[in-house]
This record gives sequence, structure tokens and C-alpha cells, in this order.
Amino acid sequence: MEVSGVGTDRYHFGMSQISLQKPDPRDFLDIDSLLDDEERLVRDTVRDFVRREIDPHIGGWWEEGVFPVELAKVMGDMGLLGMHLEGYDCAGTSATAYGLACLELEAGDSGVRSFTSVQGSLAMFPIWEFGSEEQKQEYLPRMASGELIGCFGLTEADSGSDPSSMKTNARRDGDDWILNGSKMWITNGNLADIAVVWTRTDEGVRGFIVPTDTKGFTANEIKHKASLRASVTSELVLDNVRLPADAVLPEVSSMRGPLSCLNEARFGIAWGVVGASRACYEAALDYSLERVQFDQPIASFQLTQQKLVEMMVSTQRANLVALHLGRRKDAGTLSPQQVSFGKMDNVRNALDVARLARSVLGANGITLEYPVFRHMANLETVYTYEGTNEIHTLIMGETITGIGAFD
Repeated sequence: MEVSGVGTDRYHFGMSQISLQKPDPRDFLDIDSLLDDEERLVRDTVRDFVRREIDPHIGGWWEEGVFPVELAKVMGDMGLLGMHLEGYDCAGTSATAYGLACLELEAGDSGVRSFTSVQGSLAMFPIWEFGSEEQKQEYLPRMASGELIGCFGLTEADSGSDPSSMKTNARRDGDDWILNGSKMWITNGNLADIAVVWTRTDEGVRGFIVPTDTKGFTANEIKHKASLRASVTSELVLDNVRLPADAVLPEVSSMRGPLSCLNEARFGIAWGVVGASRACYEAALDYSLERVQFDQPIASFQLTQQKLVEMMVSTQRANLVALHLGRRKDAGTLSPQQVSFGKMDNVRNALDVARLARSVLGANGITLEYPVFRHMANLETVYTYEGTNEIHTLIMGETITGIGAFD
């Protein structure tokens, strides 16, 4: 075999070419080259926002257990809220651009991405998809701007992985509806101006737009969390909440309503956790190059290099999975089962990366001066919300075997 080009930037092996240019340690597979100019602009804009407005403060917010609600209007001004929806002052971006925004937001913190996901995919999307034209005009523009904050009420204390067993109910009383019940683990609950609440009715499972100042509605913030601390989580209580007939979402009366919303949110999670993974990997890489032990940087040790390579490979692989899902969603060919693939595998990989990164940082890995332990703690929640790892496994198991394992 003849080898030519020695001394230049490429070897030529027959018809193939191998570049001698070293890969970027932070984008080893050059995934950036797979994005178009608009996608890069969205990514870079959100990345800059996170680095300026989130990164310098997030450790303190997380430690104090607060989410600065003023970020809602900032993100609204940027067009991030409901950005993948068309019309009603929403940005109307591609699904891939939305995913890239989720990635960059979660590189800052899962709580920041979660706020955006709940607002756009769980509160705005059901109004956009199942609401009346009057409801869309009334709520969506103000939600897109961040003027109105929404939350999504599906999970109950005794109804998590089996949402169809919900006990919250609504009954007709003349032209009105009366709602009773409670919802648990609701992101944005104490911040919300409206709640999209799913209930049992004689007509099936219906969604209601509930203004949070309605008599009988109470939101109780859940305290003492050890995860997602820079995010508001609440219990919603509905005690004879009376709503007019036009509060119900008219275009759905089955579990298809809330499950389609969850599918939208899970897509964003599959992207978002790539950001958390990347943040942990890059923190470990930078630390290993600076931390000196035995008169040399710990990056020179074989076991440390093994950990760094495992983190890099997992992060890049998850990024490719997310990008593939985004391309399929934009083409209209993405299935819910494929979303489950991304949510399950990308989250568990991100959690593994966070744990490896923490080991590289040693004792420094448990402080909030570095992002690693905060991400690791957050990912423990992401691992089980919007469908547990086990539920997504069984969704895919039924798909590949044809046998359901839920009953």
C-alpha cells in the first residue's frame, strides 16, 4: 500500500482520507458541523445568556432554594418560552433549535431548563394544541412574553407512573365545572398565574385552565428538597374550585391530552441533560489539567484519562442521539417510543458522567464552587420525573416484543 502526503496535513489511503487535525476536546466528533447557521445562532445566544445571567449566580440560588421569577420576562424577551410553537407571538423555531436551547439552559441548571420546559411544553402546548381559539388568544401571547407563568397539574401523591388512576375530578354544575382533588410535585406551582389541571370527568379525562387566584385553589411549596433546589415545586389543592364552561380545553377528552404534553417535555429533557453532562465533563477536564499531585497534573494519570474519555464519549453520544431525535421531530417522523429512548438513555448517561466528574474533583466535587455535585443532585430527580427510567424501559420493551408489561 502506497502512503503519500507525508509531511502534509493528511494521509491518503487509497480513496479514503484521514485528517491529522486533532479533534476539539469539547466537541470531539465536531457535532457543531451538523448544525445550520440558525441553529448555531440560537445555541450561541442561549449559551451567552447562561454564562452571563445564570452561571455567576446559580450556586447561590440553588443553596438558598430559590428561582428568580424575574428570569421569566428575560427569557420571554429572548423568545425562549414556547419557542417551538407557531403563532400567538411564539418564536416558531424548529424542534432542533428548541432542543439546543434546552441543552444550553440545562448546562446552567436543570431547574432553569425545567422552568422553560414546563412553561412551553406542559402549560402552553396543551392550550396551543387542544384549546379554543379564544383561549389561545387570551393566554399564549402573555405566556410567550413571560407575563403569565403556567404550571401543569397531572401527578398526584398516589398517582405517579400510573396517571390514569388520578382521583382529582370535575363535575358539571349548571354551566360551570366544580373541581376537587390535589396534584403533587408541580414545577412552578407557587409561581404560576394559571395551572393546566387534568381531571377525571363523566366525559373522560379533561384539561382545565385554572387561574391560580380562583377561590378554593391553593399552592403549597414543597420545602427541604435536596435536588432541583433552584426550581419551585408545589402541591396544588383544589377545594370546590368553580370554573366557567370556557375553562375546559375543548379538543381532548382522554389521556391522549396529558400524555402528548409529556412527550413534548421528554423531548426537551433528552436534549437538556446533554448540557448537564457537558458541564460536568468540562469541569472535570479543566480541573484535571490544573490540579497537580505528585508533581504533575492529575490529567496525566491513566485512570483519570480513562474517566475523562468515558465522560467525553457519553456526552458526545447523547448529543448525537438528541440531534437525531430533533431531526426526526422536524421531519414529522419521531415516535413517542423514540423519545423514551432519548429520555431514558441520555439521563442515565448524564448521571454517570456527573458521578465520574465528582470523583475526578475529589473533595472539591462536593462544593458549590463547581457545578458537578449540583448537577448530580438535580439529575437524580430528572432520572425519575417525566416518566421513570423503568417506565421508559417498559415502553420500549413493549415496542420491541409486542407484549405490554404494565398490566
